[in-house]
Amino acid sequence: MWDKVRRRAALLACALALVTSGALLAPNAHAQEPAPVAEAVQPVADAAPALGEGLAMLAVEEATPTSAEAEPPPAPAADKADTTWMMISTVLVLVMILPGLALFYGGLVRTKNMLSVLMQVSTVTVIGMIMWALVGYSLTFTDGGDLNAYIGGASRFFLLDNGTDLADNLAATFSTGVYIPEIVFVCFQMTFACITAALVLGGLAERVKFIGIVLFAIAWPLLVYYPIAHMVWFWPGPDAVANNPTDIRAGYVWAKGALDFAGGTVVHINAGIAALMGALVLGPRHGYDRKPIAPHSLTMTLIGTGLLWFGWFGFNAGSNLEANYYAGLAMANTFLATAAAGFSWMLVEWLTKGKPSLLGMCSGIVAGLVAVTPAAGFAGPIGAMALGLLVSPVCIFFVSFVKSLLGYDDTLDVFGIHCIGGIVGALATGIVVNPALGGAGIVDYTTCLKDGDISTCDALPYDLITQMTAQGAGVLVTLLWSGGISLVIFGVLRVTGLLRAPVEHEEEGLDLPGHGEVAYNM
Repeated sequence: MWDKVRRRAALLACALALVTSGALLAPNAHAQEPAPVAEAVQPVADAAPALGEGLAMLAVEEATPTSAEAEPPPAPAADKADTTWMMISTVLVLVMILPGLALFYGGLVRTKNMLSVLMQVSTVTVIGMIMWALVGYSLTFTDGGDLNAYIGGASRFFLLDNGTDLADNLAATFSTGVYIPEIVFVCFQMTFACITAALVLGGLAERVKFIGIVLFAIAWPLLVYYPIAHMVWFWPGPDAVANNPTDIRAGYVWAKGALDFAGGTVVHINAGIAALMGALVLGPRHGYDRKPIAPHSLTMTLIGTGLLWFGWFGFNAGSNLEANYYAGLAMANTFLATAAAGFSWMLVEWLTKGKPSLLGMCSGIVAGLVAVTPAAGFAGPIGAMALGLLVSPVCIFFVSFVKSLLGYDDTLDVFGIHCIGGIVGALATGIVVNPALGGAGIVDYTTCLKDGDISTCDALPYDLITQMTAQGAGVLVTLLWSGGISLVIFGVLRVTGLLRAPVEHEEEGLDLPGHGEVAYNM
């Protein structure tokens, strides 16, 4: 009996060995995991033609052959692991705002203004979510017809697709044939719109009327954030580009070839230059440059810094839209660039002032997070560290020397850290993406079907001049669009008396006059 058992076991082992060896000898079929070319993705509508009104408009129910020789691909379906990762990333970005940014900003103002800052960040966030669902998502991530280079259309107003919900709609990722539910993408991008507007508040803190904040939260995303996000991040998606490489409908900056992995231009330069315009229109705080205005709680600021860093992993690694190597690369870079920038800021302060400060450490950490944002999935780990070491001295120069020289009162240094750090990061992305420097390179989706296999794509040949020209164009467009329109928005609010708080309220603090309560009752 045991002989039979042993013989059967031996035969089974031989069979398994043959199957295994056959699998090992067979050619590997690797799933495509390209380095993302831009942040935006395009949802797949139910019955829209490829490159129709929505964002990567492939029909969910009617998958068409990619070529005469190729077999029709299976109908697109959402990847559950990627979907789970994106849901987690979305919540992480929310943590960046509430309570992360609120506590970071709140700790930096005086005690009498702490609650007003918490209230302002919270208000901008909730209004931003409502605006995004009503019109913002559609204006950012759909085809805008004749104006598509600059703004999206109305096909997703109220989060409806031709009168129906988004239950069957998918959003493309950065790999051909890989999708997530469109509603998840909607929520993820919603958090980006909210935090960008909230960042602007740091330049206006301690002297702005609450009604001005409410009106800003409505007007600024409509006129500034949605157009810039569309110009930088809107493209038809990898499948659509592969199938129709000669007619790519994309935003103006995307079409120029500019890279922005997670928001160097869309979020940080955009918010930073807007904050500067707001600070200039408001004018300095009462007593600014005549008496010291110190943060009331660096403890709160450090807690906020930690929550920002924690949530930033969803911000950067989540922007890959897939749970793969490039998400891991973005995570590693978010660690390393940030650490390098914190160390760099501390070192510069130590050498120039004789003492390293906690405020400087927190500022350096944020500067590193800002700078690595556009490069998170493009830079190699060492390139990210170099970027972090570089950004802090540049930001220190602006928040110390330039700010003092020009005399503007950017309360919490949004311009000096977010705009300047964003510019450094956006331009450096054009360098650190170079594979010769350890970068991830750029996928050329127009080549994905040249061999009949849509899952294999070539890398775009790297050219320094071409890429830096594109990066510079993205920076310049953001500065001009956001700076100019923000100046108009704040100017109108100031002229109508809806922006600047009365001097007596500023002296008392904005908490009690504006909200009837204070942050601390002790």
